[in-house]
Amino acid sequence: MEDEAFPVTDSASIRVIVVDDHPVVRDGVASQLKSCSEVSVVGLAPSGREAVAMCGNYRPDVVLLDLRLPDMPAHEVVRRAAATSPESKIIIFTAFPEHDGVAAALAAGACGLLVKDISGYDLCAAVHDAAATGRLTSSPEIPSGTSLLTPREYDMLRLIAAGHTNVEIASELNLSVNTVKDYVRNVLQRLTARNRAQLITNARARGLL
Repeated sequence: MEDEAFPVTDSASIRVIVVDDHPVVRDGVASQLKSCSEVSVVGLAPSGREAVAMCGNYRPDVVLLDLRLPDMPAHEVVRRAAATSPESKIIIFTAFPEHDGVAAALAAGACGLLVKDISGYDLCAAVHDAAATGRLTSSPEIPSGTSLLTPREYDMLRLIAAGHTNVEIASELNLSVNTVKDYVRNVLQRLTARNRAQLITNARARGLL
């Protein structure tokens, strides 16, 4: 069930959806955006799946997407939202700009990154910027030297953590078992893990799960 949707009162407004699993954050961001000129908050979503559904229903101009959601990684939300609403500009909105998932989300099509300590004025400016140009002109840089997983490797990690076997992962992602084995081996190497149990431990220590 979708969290909350709002009627749009001005067709000329920049239509925004806020996606965050913390109600206080969702409400606070929505409150800030309501004070922005020419901006309408059309929906609030607590999960990736509900965000994708809202994108299909409301076709927002801008989506503010939390990096860490309970049901799916941000890059998957970006990919699915872009498929249902290609015109929507998706901004990753996080307190963890150094998180490994940022690069995967940007690679999947997010237009930029905002850190949650941003001022209300700068938040409004960023939404206008994304809607007008399709990108953020002042997005923070990802720290160099960060070990990153590709979007597909994040899929592997998520399914491994859920207890799926290589055969089950192959079926889920429509890949061959040998291809899955190669991906799993790469993920183990990237997170310096000897086995799946250690992989999950290391991934959680880095905030990836």
